[in-house]
Amino acid sequence: MKFPEYSSLLKTESADAALPFRIHSIRRMRADVTAHNTIPHKQHYVEIIWIIKGGGTLVMDLEKFTLQDNSIFCITPGQLHQLKEEEQTEGYVISFTEAFLHMGEQEFDLMYNSGLFQSFSRSAGIRLDSDIAGEMQEIALKMLKESNNTYLFKTEMLRRYLKIFLIYVARQFQAPLQTLMQTRNIELSEKFKSLVELHFKTHRKVADYAKLLTVTPNYLNEIIKKTTAYPASHHIRQRIILEAKRRVAYSDECMKEVAWHLGFTDIAHFSKFFKNATGTTFTEFRKECLVLTTG
Repeated sequence: MKFPEYSSLLKTESADAALPFRIHSIRRMRADVTAHNTIPHKQHYVEIIWIIKGGGTLVMDLEKFTLQDNSIFCITPGQLHQLKEEEQTEGYVISFTEAFLHMGEQEFDLMYNSGLFQSFSRSAGIRLDSDIAGEMQEIALKMLKESNNTYLFKTEMLRRYLKIFLIYVARQFQAPLQTLMQTRNIELSEKFKSLVELHFKTHRKVADYAKLLTVTPNYLNEIIKKTTAYPASHHIRQRIILEAKRRVAYSDECMKEVAWHLGFTDIAHFSKFFKNATGTTFTEFRKECLVLTTG
């Protein structure tokens, strides 16, 4: 099987990079949705996919999810994904930048203080209560209408509708989100994750990130474990192995090339690292991925 250039999967159109907010109906914009999902891709904005009725699949970083009625998924910046919906599927795709959500807001930081996106990162998708879904659809229709007009304060209206919509989503998680309200700890955790995203190829020790965050390695480990249930070292390893999996699944690169891209000079070390992290060998994993990407 011939794969596209891996780098092409990571490209973001200039229009997408500047996208502040957009909402559209899957049914009315089906051709655009299909074209946008021709190949797995990543983007620099948050995308909420709400399936009201219908089916299909959503692959996010090599995990395949089945689309069901009243299911909602959140794709965060940097996640490699591909949506394949059935012909009669109805719902909405809501896209927005983090800057759009935060712009001009001092009283409430939904992204961190509510723990909404941390919860999505743990469960990927959720099923909505039918009664709540009806109220959320009213908000979605208001966002659609507002996005198509030229009235004053359009951006402010859209931002407030979006936050109300996300609050409804946050209420659907079974576990109380109040446990994630420790603002400082979560802020440190998010900064750590952002740094891992930037430096995972060159910084593999907890001490490297502790230095960048001006805290001790023990303190960083304690906070990361408290907010995520896993130590900092786990997140570093998982980010490295995620990139390895992406390259195995979506490129023709051999093990030596993948290892080189990830900063490993010893192929035997990389091979052992990969097997310990995934439970399978590089070659076996590639065979499994061929089934997933061609299925």
